[in-house]
Amino acid sequence: MRVDLELDTSGLMCPLPLLRLKKVLLTMKEGQVVRVLATDPASVLDFGVFLEQAGHEMLERAEETGVFRYLIRKR
Repeated sequence: MRVDLELDTSGLMCPLPLLRLKKVLLTMKEGQVVRVLATDPASVLDFGVFLEQAGHEMLERAEETGVFRYLIRKR
């Protein structure tokens, strides 16, 4: 999968990962994909709710040793 942007929010706590994601999505074109890294466990719920409400697509969500990785397509 082609990733257009990378966003590393490791070490940031709620609501900063979500705010950074929102800011990045504003700069992206429809169909582009961003990979987000986060260490805040709240990002799972925060990102899920936001993406559903905003209409963006969660392509992948994975967690490994406390690091959450998301692939998100802007709609």
